Amino acid sequence: MNNDIQNSDLRVFAAVVRKASFAGAAAELGMSPAFVSKRIAVLEAALGVRLFHRSTRKVVVSADGEQVYARALTILDSLDSLFDEVAERQGVPRGQLRVSSSFGFGRNVLAPAIAQLVAAHPALQVRFEVLDRLVDIMAEGFDLDIRVGEDIEPNLIARKLMSNHRILCAAPAYLVRRGTPRTVAELSGHDCLPIKERDLPFGVWRLRHGADGDVVVKVTGPLSTNHGEIALQWAVAGAGIVLRSLWDAQPHLERGTLVQVLPGYTQEANVWAVYPQRLASSAKVRVCVDFLERYLACDNHRFP
Repeated sequence: MNNDIQNSDLRVFAAVVRKASFAGAAAELGMSPAFVSKRIAVLEAALGVRLFHRSTRKVVVSADGEQVYARALTILDSLDSLFDEVAERQGVPRGQLRVSSSFGFGRNVLAPAIAQLVAAHPALQVRFEVLDRLVDIMAEGFDLDIRVGEDIEPNLIARKLMSNHRILCAAPAYLVRRGTPRTVAELSGHDCLPIKERDLPFGVWRLRHGADGDVVVKVTGPLSTNHGEIALQWAVAGAGIVLRSLWDAQPHLERGTLVQVLPGYTQEANVWAVYPQRLASSAKVRVCVDFLERYLACDNHRFP
């Protein structure tokens, strides 16, 4: 066995295990699949064991690989903690931070915020990904997920960044053509614009009416999508009623291109910073979360 094992190879190995794919790990790490394969071969030679069972269809971690993976995570966590402690003493967050969020909020709100974050902390590198689904932070190797909505796993740390709720709205032209619903039950007879977006159950709207609690309504319509911005565009064009976050709908309400429908009914959708327990003391995570909290507090009245 060769005791000279590179920590970078352990990171490559951990990524292959998470992705169950050499190509997936390569995409995550910004490497070529051939380079990933080479580093795994080097690690296997150093350890004297086979880490994966490979076929043309899948990559499965071996029994030895499972043991190495558990130890590798411990080693990498300890190494990350060391860098965090040094960064904490120096007051300079450094290293890579993998951040995820949803399409609309990520593109319209977080992207400029993260650019400002890195400009303020040049030793920090942020890899930012927007996804149309709820991410498994631990399994997918993210450090931080900025999440709109209340679906948060109990084993994760969640810090509220901004209060927010979703509202029902439609274009004036649609309401003239189809009439304005006066009750939640009437929504089932309207052209609604369901969104399959992260934590939202498709075609099911759970709405809260003050102290009366929640009411659930099944909605349908000729148009549906997995992208909230598309649904909002359709609503502005008069295609139907949309349930959308206030931060996203507010500019249209101010311009009069959308009108709030059933204003007493909302859906809670606060903005959270969600991260693993192991990163509770991470300097770079804390700096990022603190920055985003300040940014959102100052700028939530100016969101596009």
